[in-house]
Amino acid sequence: MSMVLDACCGSRMAWYDKNNPLVMFMDNRQIDETLCDGRRLIVCPEVVGDFRHMPFPDQSFYLVFFDPPHMHQLGVSSWVARKYGVLLPTWRDDLKAGFEECFRVLKPCGTLVFKWSDVQISFDDVLQLALPYKPLFGHRRKQGTHDTIWSVFFKDK
Repeated sequence: MSMVLDACCGSRMAWYDKNNPLVMFMDNRQIDETLCDGRRLIVCPEVVGDFRHMPFPDQSFYLVFFDPPHMHQLGVSSWVARKYGVLLPTWRDDLKAGFEECFRVLKPCGTLVFKWSDVQISFDDVLQLALPYKPLFGHRRKQGTHDTIWSVFFKDK
């Protein structure tokens, strides 16, 4: 089994090596289409699964990357929705379940890397959903009217 899980891989935009053999790429969708701007969008996970109910045993991975959809107010067929996915109206419960699943599949002393963009939902609101875990450190990058935030969590013994 892989040592790293990308729980919402999408088109694997964050990865330098989009076929890294150490990583299990999971997403709840499969897409191969051309976007309105002519670019090809390919979402081809190794495992089609839901981050709220991951199909892996407890303590399976040393590292989990959690980059869920960040927006909930989008047309489902918009290019942004197709590229990044969309949160449901139940986003609070969904993200809370996602954090719980990420920590469930992490090995003791494992690391969770969480990426968020606060374009519609504040980072502070989302962080409350990760409790009792709190990030150790991270980085905010301003992009126009919103921040992209990277945070690192550690699961102790």
